Amino acid sequence: DAYEARGAYVLLMDAGDFIQGDPTVSTSEGATAVELMNLAGYDVASMGNHEFDYGYQNLKDLEADADFTIVDANVLYNGQVAFEDNVVFTAPDGTKIGVFGLDTPETATKAHPAKIQGVTFLAGDKMFDCAQDQVDALEAEGCEYIICLGHLGIDAESTGNRSIDLLEKVTGIDVFIDGHSHSTLEEIKEATNGTGKVGDTVLTSTGTKLANVGMVDISPDGTISTSSLATSELTVTPDAKVAARAEEIQKEIDADYGTVFAKTEVALDGEKANVRTGETNLGDLIADAMLWQAGLLDEGVDAAVTNGGGIRASIAAGDITKKDINTVLPFGNTLYVVKVTGAELLEALEAS
Repeated sequence: DAYEARGAYVLLMDAGDFIQGDPTVSTSEGATAVELMNLAGYDVASMGNHEFDYGYQNLKDLEADADFTIVDANVLYNGQVAFEDNVVFTAPDGTKIGVFGLDTPETATKAHPAKIQGVTFLAGDKMFDCAQDQVDALEAEGCEYIICLGHLGIDAESTGNRSIDLLEKVTGIDVFIDGHSHSTLEEIKEATNGTGKVGDTVLTSTGTKLANVGMVDISPDGTISTSSLATSELTVTPDAKVAARAEEIQKEIDADYGTVFAKTEVALDGEKANVRTGETNLGDLIADAMLWQAGLLDEGVDAAVTNGGGIRASIAAGDITKKDINTVLPFGNTLYVVKVTGAELLEALEAS
């Protein structure tokens, strides 16, 4: 609203993982996220791997409720593009802006197999060819600017399917708005030798959990610039309707999940950099809880293993609520007891 009041033509976009997070959206399996995005006036979004946490059909149901377009050209269902591949916006002066989406092929292994039956994700050269086809099609439609909403990231572990890999092979993209690696604009610039560009394409990303609002400004002479504004420093007045509904949702969650049932004398470490690389007290507590539950079932269990990537937050010293637990463990996993050999356990641990 503030930028439109100053005469700008504004498009509000999201680069994925928008329906998964803390209990305010995860308990509704993303429905409250889409509701708030509708109120905020989102125009287009691409999907991330976490859009499939609650299954393909849930995502299709959310798409029907969304007032914005969901685009992902490389996500197929039974061999056909599952959502929209692209969307074209026309500014008041007639300028056409084409937007297409790409989701990380890692979704195929990061989502539960049962949740993505029939869904395939084009990867590597096939994804690059898909992207080039999108550019060519949007150019043929007369688009002056082409934007890719890509949930690919720049992490080394994603090499071969990263945004910076794709932009070395695909031409004609003016702006690539990236997600997945939760990279800040500073980290993007560091990965592009300080330029913020790969070839002729401007690459940008905004970090994680709405810590920042990323901005891409296209000036009347065609100059493209990027910036990032910390939401903690925003000076605009919150929209009353959005704020009121957000508060209602928060109160509903607090009423259901806000009761204190435990305390901790120490901070429990669930930081991403720690739980994905080594042992923490929170990881130990979760594994101990699994062993305890198995013991109640009279199962003779020797060890418990939990996925470090499934631990999503820390818990501060003090009171613990169900909301805290659901924030740490939002995925609704099921405890299983399985028999493996020592060699199989060792192989699994080494692969991890």
